[in-house]
Amino acid sequence: MVYTYENLRVGDSNAFEKTITDADVLLFSAVSGDNNPMHTNEEFAKKSKFGQRIVHGALTSGLISTALTRTFPTSIYISQYTEFCAPVYIGDTIRSVVTCLEKMEKGRVRMKTECFNQKGTLVLTGEAVTRLAREIPPELM
Repeated sequence: MVYTYENLRVGDSNAFEKTITDADVLLFSAVSGDNNPMHTNEEFAKKSKFGQRIVHGALTSGLISTALTRTFPTSIYISQYTEFCAPVYIGDTIRSVVTCLEKMEKGRVRMKTECFNQKGTLVLTGEAVTRLAREIPPELM
């Protein structure tokens, strides 16, 4: 569903799902410059408490932005609070869910933001504030 500020109701939600690949992690490392060996070096990561490489937290939280923009085209992301609850591994399928908690003034909306892995484990939780469009351009519908 695509929402504008006027037709959004508290409790409305939408989701986006993606399986994280090795290429996603390596490309994110290249683009962000975050080359932490926990993400990029299998031998190093094997010795960690995770026993294998983990996905960047910022890559996982980026899926929230996708859920927001697919639900609210032309929205403006204002803020995001994020808490990482569990590791994400290469090959995990992550479902990011955004749920309207509050409609605020000036077209702003406070959203609950969550990501779950394919087992239903909460891997990320938080809140975002976004400003929604008053109308959706026809070419985006």
